[in-house]
Amino acid sequence: MNAKLKASLVAAIAAMTVMACNDNDPDSGTLSVAVTDAPVDGAEAVVVEFTGIEIQGSGQPQSFDFDTPKSIDLLQLTGSDSLELLPDTELAAGQYQWLRLKVNANRGVTDSYIDIDGARYSLFIPSGSETGLKLIRPFVIAAGGSADFTIDFDLRKSVVDPQDAAQDYYLVPALRIVDNLEVGHINGLVDETLVNAAGCSESSGVYLFAGADAELSDINGSESDPITSTLVEMNSDGLYEYEIGFVQTGDYTLAFTCEAGFDDPATADQINFSATTNVTVEVDQTVTVDF
Repeated sequence: MNAKLKASLVAAIAAMTVMACNDNDPDSGTLSVAVTDAPVDGAEAVVVEFTGIEIQGSGQPQSFDFDTPKSIDLLQLTGSDSLELLPDTELAAGQYQWLRLKVNANRGVTDSYIDIDGARYSLFIPSGSETGLKLIRPFVIAAGGSADFTIDFDLRKSVVDPQDAAQDYYLVPALRIVDNLEVGHINGLVDETLVNAAGCSESSGVYLFAGADAELSDINGSESDPITSTLVEMNSDGLYEYEIGFVQTGDYTLAFTCEAGFDDPATADQINFSATTNVTVEVDQTVTVDF
């Protein structure tokens, strides 16, 4: 296990209007929201208890509370897997300013929690009971249209070690936006000689940077951060593989490092990338890139 289990939360929600027939109100459209995640070093489970979604349009915020809370283990939703959080829901057509995920993530209780080495710890979101996970990003619901979003939790940036004797782990949100109708996926294999090279940490990872031939950096909370990253895992065939799901279409740089376990998101670290390549992501396509 990586001794420093740290990160900041990355979530994704994108604005997209798709013209389609709506048999109900011609002045309304529909919204659906799903969740996915990128894995985190050393944890067996990262469970967040969602209680509803609140959306701000031109008037008072609209709240859609679940009949019962939804406890979702984000580690089960890696790569291109996702789970629907809010099914198609009719909303008035127009401009919306933000969306808020309502959660139970209180200090000292395991409504939301993280499992590490067989032990369970409370997962605390500061101000979570008041503000939840608020995504400040305008989006549009077109009349007769639909919008389909996925919220991507990059857990390598999200979980922060306990800050005091209470032993609560912290979940600190930061947001990334993806649109389900404008995304593709990336996967591939990694040669074992790269994973097991001299000087490697316990974790290897593949980092995704915007643009071809991008300047590479570690995860440090700055503008130079990778868009996202994922861990390299051994599959049932004994091969090392990775997957990055829900990537906005465009050109990117992929970089492999066997030193992902040395990357502390709270500081600037010297991480060596032993292999890099450019990749183009297209709508609804999975591109395979091996290292």
